[in-house]
Amino acid sequence: MVGPSLSDEDRRVASRRLKVGFVLLVAGSAALVSYQAGASPTQTAVAVGVAALAGTALLWFVLRLLRELQPPSPDRRRRY
Repeated sequence: MVGPSLSDEDRRVASRRLKVGFVLLVAGSAALVSYQAGASPTQTAVAVGVAALAGTALLWFVLRLLRELQPPSPDRRRRY
Protein backbone atom coordinates (compact mmCIF):
# COMPACT_ATOMS: atom_id res chain seq x y z
CA MET A 1 0.00 0.00 0.00
CA VAL A 2 1.07 3.54 -0.58
CA GLY A 3 0.90 5.84 2.44
CA PRO A 4 0.59 9.60 2.65
CA SER A 5 3.45 11.50 1.07
CA LEU A 6 3.63 14.06 3.90
CA SER A 7 4.17 13.42 7.57
CA ASP A 8 1.94 15.17 10.10
CA GLU A 9 4.70 17.67 10.90
CA ASP A 10 5.27 18.42 7.20
CA ARG A 11 1.53 18.90 6.76
CA ARG A 12 1.40 21.37 9.69
CA VAL A 13 4.37 23.32 8.31
CA ALA A 14 2.84 23.47 4.83
CA SER A 15 -0.51 24.58 6.27
CA ARG A 16 1.14 27.32 8.33
CA ARG A 17 3.10 28.56 5.29
CA LEU A 18 -0.04 28.63 3.18
CA LYS A 19 -1.89 30.65 5.83
CA VAL A 20 0.96 33.15 6.19
CA GLY A 21 1.22 33.41 2.41
CA PHE A 22 -2.50 34.15 2.15
CA VAL A 23 -2.28 37.01 4.66
CA LEU A 24 0.86 38.36 2.95
CA LEU A 25 -0.90 38.22 -0.42
CA VAL A 26 -3.76 40.36 0.89
CA ALA A 27 -1.35 42.82 2.57
CA GLY A 28 0.90 42.96 -0.49
CA SER A 29 -2.09 43.69 -2.69
CA ALA A 30 -3.02 46.63 -0.46
CA ALA A 31 0.56 47.91 -0.66
CA LEU A 32 0.54 47.78 -4.45
CA VAL A 33 -2.85 49.46 -4.70
CA SER A 34 -1.82 52.25 -2.34
CA TYR A 35 1.45 52.72 -4.23
CA GLN A 36 -0.44 52.91 -7.52
CA ALA A 37 -2.78 55.51 -5.99
CA GLY A 38 0.18 57.67 -4.97
CA ALA A 39 -0.06 57.24 -1.21
CA SER A 40 2.68 58.42 1.13
CA PRO A 41 4.85 55.81 2.87
CA THR A 42 2.88 56.33 6.09
CA GLN A 43 -0.43 55.82 4.32
CA THR A 44 0.97 52.74 2.61
CA ALA A 45 2.10 51.30 5.96
CA VAL A 46 -1.35 51.90 7.44
CA ALA A 47 -2.98 50.27 4.42
CA VAL A 48 -0.71 47.23 4.76
CA GLY A 49 -1.47 46.92 8.48
CA VAL A 50 -5.21 47.18 7.98
CA ALA A 51 -5.07 44.74 5.08
CA ALA A 52 -3.07 42.26 7.19
CA LEU A 53 -5.79 42.42 9.83
CA ALA A 54 -8.47 42.02 7.18
CA GLY A 55 -6.57 39.10 5.64
CA THR A 56 -6.34 37.41 9.03
CA ALA A 57 -10.08 37.86 9.58
CA LEU A 58 -10.82 36.56 6.08
CA LEU A 59 -8.56 33.54 6.66
CA TRP A 60 -10.33 32.76 9.94
CA PHE A 61 -13.72 32.99 8.22
CA VAL A 62 -12.73 30.77 5.29
CA LEU A 63 -11.16 28.12 7.54
CA ARG A 64 -14.24 28.06 9.77
CA LEU A 65 -16.51 27.75 6.73
CA LEU A 66 -14.43 24.90 5.30
CA ARG A 67 -14.53 23.03 8.61
CA GLU A 68 -18.33 23.27 8.65
CA LEU A 69 -18.61 22.01 5.06
CA GLN A 70 -16.57 18.86 5.69
CA PRO A 71 -18.65 15.72 5.99
CA PRO A 72 -18.70 14.29 9.49
CA SER A 73 -16.18 11.59 10.25
CA PRO A 74 -17.54 8.08 10.94
CA ASP A 75 -17.03 8.43 14.69
CA ARG A 76 -19.00 11.73 14.81
CA ARG A 77 -22.08 10.53 12.88
CA ARG A 78 -25.33 10.10 14.74
CA ARG A 79 -26.53 6.61 15.22
CA TYR A 80 -30.25 6.12 14.81
